[in-house]
Amino acid sequence: MIKKINKLNAEVEIPGSKSYTNRALLVSALANGKSIIRNPLISDDTKYMISALREFGIKIIRKINYFEVYGTSGKIKTPKKGIFVRNTGTAMRFLTGFASLAKGRVILTGDKSMQKRPIQDLLSGLKKLGVNTRSKNKCPPVTINGGNFIGGKTNLQGAKSSQYLSSILMAAPYAKNNVEVDVVNLTSKPYIDVTLDVMKEFGVKVINKNYRKFIVKINQKYKAKKYAVEGDASSASYFFGAAAITKGKVKVKNINPKSVQGDVHFADVLEKMGCKVKKGKNFIELKGGNLRGVGVDMNNMPDTVQTLGVVACFAKGNTIITNIGNLRKKETDRIKALATELRKIGAKVRELKGGLLIKPNKLHGAEIKTYNDHRMAMSFAIAGLRINDIKIQNPDCVAKSFPNFWEKFEELYK
Repeated sequence: MIKKINKLNAEVEIPGSKSYTNRALLVSALANGKSIIRNPLISDDTKYMISALREFGIKIIRKINYFEVYGTSGKIKTPKKGIFVRNTGTAMRFLTGFASLAKGRVILTGDKSMQKRPIQDLLSGLKKLGVNTRSKNKCPPVTINGGNFIGGKTNLQGAKSSQYLSSILMAAPYAKNNVEVDVVNLTSKPYIDVTLDVMKEFGVKVINKNYRKFIVKINQKYKAKKYAVEGDASSASYFFGAAAITKGKVKVKNINPKSVQGDVHFADVLEKMGCKVKKGKNFIELKGGNLRGVGVDMNNMPDTVQTLGVVACFAKGNTIITNIGNLRKKETDRIKALATELRKIGAKVRELKGGLLIKPNKLHGAEIKTYNDHRMAMSFAIAGLRINDIKIQNPDCVAKSFPNFWEKFEELYK
């Protein structure tokens, strides 16, 4: 049961970014020697990525606040057995491109939820580059017959996930020819910016032609380096939301206000709703105010939609969230799940084709089903700061991206 809070005035330091950690792990595994990855996120998703990379022969040593990754200059071993990534979307998709560099057959699989998440657009894109891939039902398990990443030109549907493009781009420097990808309907562009940022940090530049064409030239390879992972903007969103609905103040540390992570702009959305935002070199401070409903396109910050949905319940006036159709294919159908649980606490909600209309109403406590979705648990936790009797089912599901969330959440009461 979440405890209501009387007054909120807190400082919270967030962990390293999941998006940056998993990309840095994969890219450093392909680099030419020992890399140091500082401030990484240690969570279920990053653990599955590390376990999988070790199956490809990559030596990774975990220290107190960093990883040592011994890259193999793009020469990776073929795993002796199938690789299980549970429900880690980044690992499944990124490793599909990565596996194309291994000489031999690689099988990637996951849990029942992962086996419902689409991947065919990525497989089709790789086939045109010479990689033999297959899947029975356009979802995992996936079989990749690697070692023949010829390169050349391909096209990609980007509407379901930007991770398909990231997967191809990160493996592309080790293709036999230049790689050119034409993309249509690219969603969540900031996650591509994160990919390009990590690749550039490790020595590979990608030509980006207005997010419609991407070119990776083969005369460049990843170089091992010391790399610091920046804070996770998605993880910050819950604490910003907490301040917004309680009219309190939260200072979130270890966050880069100028980050290319799309979710860093969630604070700007809350500012439009009536909050005050202050940004420093390594922090963002948010003070809650009288909230008003907004209309907002959330395509560039999809991981904060559930938090916005909860915040909207405490605003005056309707909130319309648009351009989030790809959320129907996440850990769960996040649009449907969010609408269902918001109704449980009293909100009036209408599902749109690719969005939600939320009408504030008298709110009350409820037991919240998380659908084993970490972001459902964390987003609805903040509702309990204002409403009595909010209980979160399966609270441990936060381990996927933010294992010590509940400890950090307790800091709000101090």
